[in-house]
Amino acid sequence: MKKIKVAHILNSVGGVDVSLRLILENIDSSKFDSIVIHGINDTKSLFFDDKGNIVKDYKLPIKRNISLINDFKAIFKALKIIKIEQPDIIHAHSAKGGIISKVITSFLKIPVLHTPQAYSFLSTNNIFKRKIFLGIEKLFVGPNNKILASSASEQNRAINEVGYPKQRALLFNNSINPINKVKELSIEKSWPENYICSVGRPSYQKNIELMLDVLFEIKKTINNIHLVLMGVGYHSPNLKSVKNKINDSGLKENVTLLKWTSRDDIFNIIKNSKLYLTTARYEGLPYSVIESLALGKAIVATDADGNRDLVKDGFNGYLIFNEDVKEIANSVVKIVKSKSLNQKFSENSLELFKQKFDITKNITLLENIYINNIKR
Repeated sequence: MKKIKVAHILNSVGGVDVSLRLILENIDSSKFDSIVIHGINDTKSLFFDDKGNIVKDYKLPIKRNISLINDFKAIFKALKIIKIEQPDIIHAHSAKGGIISKVITSFLKIPVLHTPQAYSFLSTNNIFKRKIFLGIEKLFVGPNNKILASSASEQNRAINEVGYPKQRALLFNNSINPINKVKELSIEKSWPENYICSVGRPSYQKNIELMLDVLFEIKKTINNIHLVLMGVGYHSPNLKSVKNKINDSGLKENVTLLKWTSRDDIFNIIKNSKLYLTTARYEGLPYSVIESLALGKAIVATDADGNRDLVKDGFNGYLIFNEDVKEIANSVVKIVKSKSLNQKFSENSLELFKQKFDITKNITLLENIYINNIKR
């Protein structure tokens, strides 16, 4: 049987990079031949398949922000690569990968599956910019592409706001490998034994300022509460305001900011925390929360796209509407102070992971989606 060739196009950073690597390392390479087309300045690490072999990759001048010159160069170069490689299907990841791939398919008629990993029009509260970003997404709803949403929330956005017909809005939940063993920390532990944690770069999306307001409120009840915030190094536009808020709120002794640490360290920090907290405004399907499920942690989260697909209120944590600072704080306090409640939520998180977000079980769903959407 001839292998199905899949071309992945993306700016390989953050959760998008994690998503691609998990797919490549789990998909059956005896049936699927993968290539990666990504940014010049994104990842420096090689890509590997399920057998540990290096996956062929090409580089484009893809940048996070809109740049007409670079974007046209990227489209032109990607078009040349696709003509040479002749894949059966293109899997586009993130907004920029989606646009490049959808332009290409208008010329070559190769089927495209686009995984937004959180729509770009959600990334601003500026109404004008939001309309422009949404307008771009609507412009590229073409006959040769489908949405392959990373969560049910994202699938609903594709149908109800972008305008994809239901039959062209598919779903493959972001998924990870089970975390069977947690390694020792490779960095010095500079925070107290009892802490809560989160992963999120200071940005509009992650809304760390709200998290600090919550921490300030918690401190009224639990004076020694401590937050370990990971991932504040890469592309953190709000870092200065976050640091100022920490100082102005008197939280300097209650917060540890980690610029960068390995995924093994992140697993260790999540595993040994009291709970996981996220105050994000929107997500695709956040890997740090999926990891928290796999590590059996109680979770307190804002009711945002992605979060609501992973946290069932009263089952494995609490889902809070309207960014209510006091309600989020009270939920954290309730879990921290009750061992039995924390244990119940922890067990339910792990069960939910096993049911829905284990990639070793879910990868066949993606393989079937690829098979069912190639031209025959």
